[in-house]
Amino acid sequence: MSNVPANLKYSKDHEWAKIEGEVATIGITAFAAEQLGDVVYVDLPKVGDALKAGSTFGVVESTKAVSDLFAPLSGKVLEINGPVVDNPGTLNSDPYEKGWLVRIQLSASGEVKELLDAAGYTAHMASSAH
Repeated sequence: MSNVPANLKYSKDHEWAKIEGEVATIGITAFAAEQLGDVVYVDLPKVGDALKAGSTFGVVESTKAVSDLFAPLSGKVLEINGPVVDNPGTLNSDPYEKGWLVRIQLSASGEVKELLDAAGYTAHMASSAH
């Protein structure tokens, strides 16, 4: 089973969020990276763009598939991870540290309550395994 850090929150769409005050760092889970296979391209929003929870905010392309990225939380993009755009394979090798995608200023911090904790996400992965 995939690595699921306890300090993060998770969406059912396999994105993670690290909450630090009113800022959230967002990425894809190790499970998502494993399902995608070798990631070869990442398209991210621009700094200043507004994300809405549940809406697409980018695309990840792998040798197997093209997948939309879904925002787990709403907010304004403060920073994108340029090195991941230049080296998309980082999502496979280090999805939780170097492989983060965007940092956002939360606009609806109450949405954090809607996300899963590590145990909830682990159970979700088990129930959605094909």
